[in-house]
Amino acid sequence: MVEKYEGIVIKTIDYGESNKIVTIFTREAGKIAGMARGAKKTNSRLAGPTQLFSYGYFMIYGNRGMGALQQAELISSLRAIREDIFKTAYATYIVELIDKATGEKERNPFLFELLHQTMQYINEEYDPDIVTNIFEMKMLNVLGLYPEMNRCAVCGNTEAQFGFSIKENGLICHECFEKDPHFFPLSQTSVKLLRLFYFFDIHRLGSISVKPETKKELKNVISLYYDEYSGLNLKSKRFLDQLDKLKDQI
Repeated sequence: MVEKYEGIVIKTIDYGESNKIVTIFTREAGKIAGMARGAKKTNSRLAGPTQLFSYGYFMIYGNRGMGALQQAELISSLRAIREDIFKTAYATYIVELIDKATGEKERNPFLFELLHQTMQYINEEYDPDIVTNIFEMKMLNVLGLYPEMNRCAVCGNTEAQFGFSIKENGLICHECFEKDPHFFPLSQTSVKLLRLFYFFDIHRLGSISVKPETKKELKNVISLYYDEYSGLNLKSKRFLDQLDKLKDQI
């Protein structure tokens, strides 16, 4: 049986001299893998659509085990991402996070839309730091993580100066800072942005300009939270961090 899927290539593995195993995150069925025979050959009709980040329609034969990727129609190659090493690094981190956070054939249309829109934003010159932070915050629920972002995680206060507590799993108000001597102090701009990233519809993202010091706060607190709770150890994240340091030196 042949099934047609709308999807984005999130992983490729060379198999033999000319074949690829292609992992696609699809709207209809979540993460699926297919054997693309001959896809490594430059003249293959599968060569373009099976590149990492490619967005298109994929025809896969077989309903048991790994199917065979027989045809593909490329909608977008996300060329701007491919041509920029920094954008490539962000996009690689995003697709690896999707790959590690999801199981095979777990249908999740919301997550597909999140991935698709995130990749489009990076391709279209939006700030990749901010887009990636939004993606990370929205992935927390997918990972089974639910930080308290509405009120103080200790006393429930909604009107206060807030920091972030890894220990208390969320925002912590100034009256409760002593409950966690290791809380993460944040500017209130960072608090507002973290809340925004966690709750708002990513399709509504307009132009956004964030100061470097605020971006640094956001990156640090999100990274600390992932390190503590996600259980993920991603090679792409380490490479992205190295590139960030290089970018600061340029």
